[in-house]
Amino acid sequence: MADSTAAPAVSGGDQREAHIVVRNLTMAYGDFVLMRNLNFTVRRGDIFVIMGGSGCGKSTLLRHLIGLKEPATGEIFYRDFNFTAASVEEREAMLRRFGILYQSGALWSSMTLAENVGLPLGEFTDLNEEQIKKIASLKLALVGLKGFEDFYPSEISGGMQKRAGLARAIALDPEILFFDEPSAGLDPISSRLLDELILELRDSLGATIVVVTHELPSIFTIANNSVFLDAESRTQIATGDPHEMLAHSTDPRVRKFLTRGAEKDGAQNDHG
Repeated sequence: MADSTAAPAVSGGDQREAHIVVRNLTMAYGDFVLMRNLNFTVRRGDIFVIMGGSGCGKSTLLRHLIGLKEPATGEIFYRDFNFTAASVEEREAMLRRFGILYQSGALWSSMTLAENVGLPLGEFTDLNEEQIKKIASLKLALVGLKGFEDFYPSEISGGMQKRAGLARAIALDPEILFFDEPSAGLDPISSRLLDELILELRDSLGATIVVVTHELPSIFTIANNSVFLDAESRTQIATGDPHEMLAHSTDPRVRKFLTRGAEKDGAQNDHG
């Protein structure tokens, strides 16, 4: 197995298992350091948000977490498994326990929704075609797309495409889900419905969910834990429940981010 050094346990009053531990992580492109000294813990069952302003490295951090990019320094643990030090074979086995929803949805346009959802089932299981069809229909029903099995991505709305991408992400019953800007390009109603679906899936699947987003309504609706990345200092400047950050943080950068639009709304109300 990979490095046997155990990840640190969760401190404080929360006794839930540490599902993901990031320790002393530095992200870089060549000599350019994007973020340094990242340290945070995602507990089992968390909806954990990676947040911060534009260009701070949110999506890059997600790519590190799923092994698409290697850290300059530091380690990523999944429970007591050192993902950073793992072999290719060990990582591939771990990746089958992940579900990933990319920003675009990343559906194959030439495949129906059922075929898209069935793709990982055909690749990683021994199920026959009929079994795959049944499971694909079930996953689509779970995300509110019952009856759309034979539709192509071009025949449905952007919000429905995100839902179909989510159905594919949960096809293998993953223990951890990763979402990259799931609300990007959606209208407020579709975005709110997607947030509600994420909460439902967390509860029904018992999955841990990691979400990259800068959308405040989503952050305050779904997140119970988070890390705040600051582009100027190139490190994290806050971790924890965003509601607690809003209530208690004295860092002006954190407060400015979490109250975006509030000042403008207040000014409009004053003149209304």
